[in-house]
Amino acid sequence: MHADFWQGRWARGEIGFHLDQVHPALLRHWSRLNLPKDAKVLVPLCGKSLDLAWLAGQGFKVLGVELSQKAVEAFFSEHKLDAEIFQHGAFSVYRSGALEIYCGDIFALTADDVAACLGIYDRAALIALPPPMRQRYAAHLSAILPAGCQQLLVTLVYDQAQMDGPPFAVSDAEVSALYASSWQLELLEAKKVAATNPRMRELGLQLEERFYLLQRQA
Repeated sequence: MHADFWQGRWARGEIGFHLDQVHPALLRHWSRLNLPKDAKVLVPLCGKSLDLAWLAGQGFKVLGVELSQKAVEAFFSEHKLDAEIFQHGAFSVYRSGALEIYCGDIFALTADDVAACLGIYDRAALIALPPPMRQRYAAHLSAILPAGCQQLLVTLVYDQAQMDGPPFAVSDAEVSALYASSWQLELLEAKKVAATNPRMRELGLQLEERFYLLQRQA
């Protein structure tokens, strides 16, 4: 899934994946990470998610990464935040207080960029990627994130034969295959949910969200 695919989705306003509320899983499960209030949190492929503002409002330092400049600018505009904008390596960085978004390719993120990250919140990154890119993405995170880092991961399970992603179905077995060698995994919850994506609603897909706690091992 190439960059122009997502750039096109944002340009056309095809953002059925965007929620107009803070994700309920974040509210239910984030405390399980038990992070100090000023901890730095990575939010990959963040779009203009309201979850960013919620995390910042809880006292965390938030580092979002997003490919689409339109999404990043929309986030700051909709939250009436004035952003300081500067270049950092391959990224254009938008910063306001303790919240910053790196605009660019997630695979350009380095270990130095995330050395201070104690937490990760992945609601929309893993499920946005087709299988080969999921492998590359998980391997990249495992390579650059520090030991002890914790992750709240949200996946989606449905009959992939009924619809091509994104969002893609990601099974328990695949989560284990992607992460178990470098992370300790715990399934927190499996919950049947109604489709928010218009295409999924039209197809009448039976959906289940699954929520995992991962801890990066040494």
